[in-house]
Amino acid sequence: MNKYTLITVLVILFSFHVAAQNTMSIAAKVNVDTKTISIAQTIVYKNDTDTVLSSIYLNDWNHSYSSKSTPLAKRFEEEFSTKFHLAKDEERGFTEITSIKNENDITLAFSRLEASPDVINVQLDHPLAAGASYTLQLQYVLQIPDASFTDYGVTKSNDFDLKYWYITPAVYDGEWQYYSNKNLNDLFVPKSDITLSISYPRNYKVTSELNFNATTIDNETQTQTTILSGKDRTDTYLSLYKFPSYNFVQTDDFVIISDIKEKGLPGPTKALITDKVTRYLTKHLGTYPHKQLLVTSLEYQKNPLYGLNQLPAFLRPFQADFQYELKLLKTALKKYLDNTLLLNPRKEHWLSEGLQVYYLIKYVEEYYPDTKLLGSLADVWGIRSFHAADLKFNFQYYLYYMEIARKNRDQPLTTSKDSLTKFNTNIAGKYKAGLGLNYLDAFTEDTQLSDDITEFLEAYQLQPVSLEDFKTFIASKTTKNIDWFFTDYIGTRKKIDFKIASIKTLEDSLKLTLKNKRDNSMPIPVFKLKKDSVVGKLWVENIQGTKTITLPKDSTDMFVLDYNNVIPEYNQRDNYKATKGSFLNNKPFQLRLFKDLEDPNYNQVFFMPLVEFNNIYDGLTLGTKVYNKTILRKRLNYRFSPQYATKSNALTGSTSIFYSHNIENKNLYDISYGISAGYQSYGNDAFFTRIRPSLTFSFRNDAYFRSPQVDQIMARYVSISRDIGEEATIPLDEPDYGVFNLRYTHFNPGVINYSKLSSDIQIANKFSKASFNYEFRKLTHSNRNINFRFFAGVFLDNNSNPNSNYFSFALDRPTDYLFDLNYLGRSEDSGIFSQQIIIAEGGFKSKLATPFANQWMTTANFSTSIWRYIQAYTDIGLVKNKFIDPKFVYDSGIRLNLVEDYFEIYFPIYSNLGWEVGESDYDQRIRIMFTVDPQVLLGLFRRKWY
Repeated sequence: MNKYTLITVLVILFSFHVAAQNTMSIAAKVNVDTKTISIAQTIVYKNDTDTVLSSIYLNDWNHSYSSKSTPLAKRFEEEFSTKFHLAKDEERGFTEITSIKNENDITLAFSRLEASPDVINVQLDHPLAAGASYTLQLQYVLQIPDASFTDYGVTKSNDFDLKYWYITPAVYDGEWQYYSNKNLNDLFVPKSDITLSISYPRNYKVTSELNFNATTIDNETQTQTTILSGKDRTDTYLSLYKFPSYNFVQTDDFVIISDIKEKGLPGPTKALITDKVTRYLTKHLGTYPHKQLLVTSLEYQKNPLYGLNQLPAFLRPFQADFQYELKLLKTALKKYLDNTLLLNPRKEHWLSEGLQVYYLIKYVEEYYPDTKLLGSLADVWGIRSFHAADLKFNFQYYLYYMEIARKNRDQPLTTSKDSLTKFNTNIAGKYKAGLGLNYLDAFTEDTQLSDDITEFLEAYQLQPVSLEDFKTFIASKTTKNIDWFFTDYIGTRKKIDFKIASIKTLEDSLKLTLKNKRDNSMPIPVFKLKKDSVVGKLWVENIQGTKTITLPKDSTDMFVLDYNNVIPEYNQRDNYKATKGSFLNNKPFQLRLFKDLEDPNYNQVFFMPLVEFNNIYDGLTLGTKVYNKTILRKRLNYRFSPQYATKSNALTGSTSIFYSHNIENKNLYDISYGISAGYQSYGNDAFFTRIRPSLTFSFRNDAYFRSPQVDQIMARYVSISRDIGEEATIPLDEPDYGVFNLRYTHFNPGVINYSKLSSDIQIANKFSKASFNYEFRKLTHSNRNINFRFFAGVFLDNNSNPNSNYFSFALDRPTDYLFDLNYLGRSEDSGIFSQQIIIAEGGFKSKLATPFANQWMTTANFSTSIWRYIQAYTDIGLVKNKFIDPKFVYDSGIRLNLVEDYFEIYFPIYSNLGWEVGESDYDQRIRIMFTVDPQVLLGLFRRKWY
């Protein structure tokens, strides 16, 4: 019996009415040794539209791993991951198609799309009429990729987690909806009746959502063949493990198959929780149309409960049963909705994701209303004094959404999923959508939104559906105008930001004026409070600019906007207004120890003791920091940090105040200005005072937030005055000075392709200079690192002390007269701190005889891979000093690129000084780059999220 005969038999035995809808029959044979799967497949595709089709598009997402230039590979690059780029060819997957024929055994022409090689266009031998079906017969071999890339594929132990593995038809709804795999788990396929016959070694076991029909064993080949089937299916996940850890729990509603674990939680407790979760799902999402729901730990890990839930088990502040319950609920909600709500998961993702978060919110409100954001930590002495300890568990959704909104990095919920940043994709977008549905629920007081959503899900279960269908359905259930939700809240980045502008007391009434600080039509609830108790509430709509409402005069002593925190409002600090008294009645001052989540009831000022190692001259410094910065970013930030340096026995410190304008829907997205000042040592018994006002304009690609490219224009004035004591060893070559500095920077920090360009102009009383810097890095297809940097600087005029190089261009170690660079030993000429290197100006590693240029300098720095993180480097340049001919300089050596830009070691070998390796002081010639600033180090991990 050949493969196609077998498939015909399977179709007869296990499939359903072919004419009714799409049908797929798959015969798959797994070869564990070669990590391949041979497939013979029949697709019966039904044209459900009124359009005649001449071709059919197929999804072949296994082929998305086939090269370093696929959309999936580019996605990894955008998220600063080199794992796929550096992988061996045999670790990547691909699909080798032997043939595509029709039911009459006629070979059909097919091609892969140039921009989307994981999408196949099949030319039909005759047009496919509306309402008719067409049969495709495919033969192909899958090379399964390594699971380390997306968690799907072949694991290190030769187990198989397969998702989007076999070829499927794309959706046609008037136009073809096909997309490349971008590790977003959002394949859009029409529902199909599926029959799957899979052959695999006897020591493996198959787990799937499909129904198990039969298993046969071939003792001769030591293989077994399992036949599975399912009606109206879209999910493609299949597990093939030697020792699977799935548990099957039969509930009153359906079977849950899950390998989600929680240490220390007994089986009977898990079963009770599972039954509780399935009842909740059935009640709110409708009766599940299939027999079993597969909920995997892998799916949970890809979309976990972010926050304290991810701490190690011994630190986690939530009980094991609560932890397991929310894990299971969150993953089951997503799977349930994905299997029943047939939305376009790339274009209309916000609704299914929003429903997932909405029902998480409702679940906790129903079953765990008193659970705190910090869990059991909220009761710990010291921690319980923080405002964060007072907040409920569901506040986390507001917190994470506002984290990205305050950074001006949020995106409209209607943005295509592949254009969202990772933080918006995984966290903020979902949370905003869920909060929005909760907002809509509170606003539509004439209907029960939760019941309406249940009715909608039941009405459209396993039917093609769109966002417009949802809008029409919900709008029909309420008399209120909810257009604002779909236009302003969902479709734009417009923030919600209201304030109580004024309260005017008349003889028998109160005039309350509300101000909408943003251009939107969103409503806001106004609460009336008397002695901290709510005595009334009303919704105010259509506030354009300001709106005044008149209320009867009563015993209300305070009005509050959104008192129960239903609305994800940008700024809640101006939501309180007392009917009598001064501004202190509205928001009294509060002095708090350590940074906290902001409490909108108070004007908060924070202070924090400081114990830090400033530099080798100040040594250990003790002091305090007084500031207003909270966990969520503010526009206005001030800081005052007096400190005492134990080594220099001096009072040091700094202060600053800055304001940022966030600009939406423009390439110019941020304007920041302010002033900073500080007093600090830069040598033994040598101190400097720096005053630095600045203005910065930041630009980005507003049409594509995933682009890491940033342009910045900065203008500042740096005033430096120095105080040299009697014990100082540093000469004061130049008097105090001030420098006007104008700088432009273009930065594209890609992990495969990196570039940075900057130009700098400095104007001072005794000199003016201009410089240009360009840096380029590339990780080639052969996995070779290539780094190139070019610097050119020239004095436009230079009347500084001719015996001093204080303002000169430096070949290897800039004097840093603007005090920008993070030197640990700024004035050291020996010892480990003198070996610290910061790549700036000349960028040389060797300390040559001509280390400065007071007229002009041009240099080039180059390095390339030898093996892994070991690289060879060379630097060349010309140094020109007044009245001296230009001098050609060079050096070369070995670079250990352990963490680029953060921790590198340079070993000089040969330069103008000759062979440096054999010199007696060679250990002093080694240069080290290391970064100790925690904010800089955090940026290394944050970059892929933002």
